[in-house]
Amino acid sequence: MNPKTAREAEAAEFGRKLRGFGINLLVRDVLASVKFLREVLQMKVHRANQDFAVVQSGRTYFQLHADHTYHANPLPSLLPQEGARGAGVELRLYEIDPDECEVRASKLDFVILKNSEDRPHGLRECYILDHDGYCWVPSRKMRTNQIIPNLT
Repeated sequence: MNPKTAREAEAAEFGRKLRGFGINLLVRDVLASVKFLREVLQMKVHRANQDFAVVQSGRTYFQLHADHTYHANPLPSLLPQEGARGAGVELRLYEIDPDECEVRASKLDFVILKNSEDRPHGLRECYILDHDGYCWVPSRKMRTNQIIPNLT
């Protein structure tokens, strides 16, 4: 998808441009989610309103839809009215500095589920919960001499 399509295409044209694997998160408040993604994770927001947003991380585009836009869809019936969503799903962002994200998230009072740390799989990462309870995991590669041995 090109940025112009992400910014300007009408719904039908936008839908026809989607390819491969896509992510669409249902959220309680699109604009609050956009603020988190932009300010904490430094994502590019191509468009956003109270119903819908198109966001980009690296070369990956994804969508946010407000719960109320799914009135004719059965999926919202599975969502909790309160509390965290997305239990068991990690939304992983590669080549994003976790330490910087953690600082920004803390300043904005988001929950840091796991502080930034070097992991045996060669990534430095942290776990941050957004206001809907989705777990975002920004990470970056560690240098080879930093990788800790897997002791398990």
